[in-house]
Amino acid sequence: MVAEGRQRIDKWLFFSRAVKSRSLAAKLVVAGRVRINRDKAAQASDTVRPGDVLTITLERRIFIWKVLGTGTRRGPAEEARTLYEDMSPPPAPKGEAVPDAIPALREAGSGRPTKKQRRETDRLIGED
Repeated sequence: MVAEGRQRIDKWLFFSRAVKSRSLAAKLVVAGRVRINRDKAAQASDTVRPGDVLTITLERRIFIWKVLGTGTRRGPAEEARTLYEDMSPPPAPKGEAVPDAIPALREAGSGRPTKKQRRETDRLIGED
């Protein structure tokens, strides 16, 4: 029996609408993509309680949610949003490059060699 104020992580992810089904939630947890207070959730039966901070990795997004309460059902989105506080950093706007990324520079014509250039190289090496 689960203690008062606690809920299985797979149920909570399902009720909060982070995933579409409990089985997908269980797979997400077992794959190591959910952390509870910086510790990896080992199994779907791990429990969460109000005050816990979850780090959830979904596809190319990372969510950081603080648990505010446990759910009783998978209700509408407005009801699901009352279960957590979103502490995720805002996503980078599309089209903007990462500021640390340096664009790859190369001289014009220095790409892949043409067939003629490969033959000349082979002749120099002696692989006629």
